[in-house]
Amino acid sequence: MHQFDSGESAIIVAIILAYILFTSWLTLKLRSRNSAQFMVGSRAMPAAVIGVLLMSEFIGAKSTVGTSQEAFNYGIAAAWSVIGAAIGFLLYGLFFVRRLYASGEFTISGAIEQKFGRSTKLTVSIIMIYALLLVNVGNYVSGAAAISTVLHVDLTLGMFIIAIVSTFYYVFGGLKGVAYITILHSAVKVLGIALILGFALHMTGGIGPMVEGLPPEYFTLTGRIGVPTILAWVIGTVGAIFSTQFIMQAISANKDEAAAQRSAFYAAAWCFPLGIALGLIGVAAKFLQPDGNSLFALPMFLQAMNPWLAGLVTTSLVASVFVSVSTVALAMASLIVKDFYVPYARPTPEREFQATRWISLAIGFLPLIFVFFVPEILKLSFFTRALRLSISIVAVMGFYLPFFRSNRGATLGLVASAIATTAWYLLNNPYGIDNMYVAAVTPFAVLVAERLLTGPSAVRPALDARGVAPGQRPAG
Repeated sequence: MHQFDSGESAIIVAIILAYILFTSWLTLKLRSRNSAQFMVGSRAMPAAVIGVLLMSEFIGAKSTVGTSQEAFNYGIAAAWSVIGAAIGFLLYGLFFVRRLYASGEFTISGAIEQKFGRSTKLTVSIIMIYALLLVNVGNYVSGAAAISTVLHVDLTLGMFIIAIVSTFYYVFGGLKGVAYITILHSAVKVLGIALILGFALHMTGGIGPMVEGLPPEYFTLTGRIGVPTILAWVIGTVGAIFSTQFIMQAISANKDEAAAQRSAFYAAAWCFPLGIALGLIGVAAKFLQPDGNSLFALPMFLQAMNPWLAGLVTTSLVASVFVSVSTVALAMASLIVKDFYVPYARPTPEREFQATRWISLAIGFLPLIFVFFVPEILKLSFFTRALRLSISIVAVMGFYLPFFRSNRGATLGLVASAIATTAWYLLNNPYGIDNMYVAAVTPFAVLVAERLLTGPSAVRPALDARGVAPGQRPAG
């Protein structure tokens, strides 16, 4: 594969810059002008737009590059990392969306507070912020890998480019601006993945030669990954969808409960084919360069394209990064403002909006501190999903098992799960037990044990959307 010369690189850079300038101008045109637009798009977004936004949250740069990287190492079964999102959005739409929308909240911590209490709410918020920070660390690394391949810049400079541009998008756009810009980003991203897959299959001569030339497990349902890990992926992805702050925030931007449910189904429909495509790209890279660096399994195909197509595909990867970083950072900012800044500062709406933008600016650059400590991207991705899975377990128990609504039990379970899951991940999953299972079992076990030890008196009555228990009058 040839290396781009200075003229070809200039074409690619020009395409990317033109795209960034155009979308930046569009962001300013569509920017949020108050907190309601910034946080939930004034609850007036079309279901189809939200569906694309949900899909892009789970198939961003980290999943795009990370799934191909994992397929390079272990086979096409890596596609389960994305197919799990299709399963998750389907279940989310069927069983959970309407309940969350009806809560009247746009933060997952706020919805859980109605079932448990304030200490559980703050614990959920802290764990979610921790998980989302690590999500963006992975986004910065995977996005920089794509940029550095074509632009011949080092990873550090690539990460700074991502931080600057993505932060601009969401600091000015908020949910309203990010949602509509994501439609364009996602269209470019899907086109880019399709082009890469086309080039990959052309260079390999189709799927047949790959089947003959690679070990058989590269084309089985479980590959070299194994059933326990795949099951953990699916469980973790489903759990993350049920609890991730930005997912709920986007759902809350729909006009009504029915639209919210449709948006989840739209997201599910997009995820399945994209997962298969990314798996095939990684396997093709292994077939063509078996000793190559797996991190560049997807970006390596850019070198085979003419500079115009390479510019378009690189732009699609960059767009994927911008979507992922913007949505995750927006979710973090919403939690910090709603759960910590507003209750303690009690600002006017104008001051709240100003503070939101300053907090958002800091969040955009915070991941740069941690990017040099990142292991394999997909493993980091699923660790962050494990952290969010523990929140899902507590949320589901709160909504469907009212006799486990103990504020103390939920808080202890979440803290224990966060510590145990992190330790298990850092120890590289001892005894072959994925940290996803630790995240799933720990909060459930703590809540059950607390219920058995303390009895029904520990159960907290559910609150309505005003924070009032049944049979009580609201204050004032």
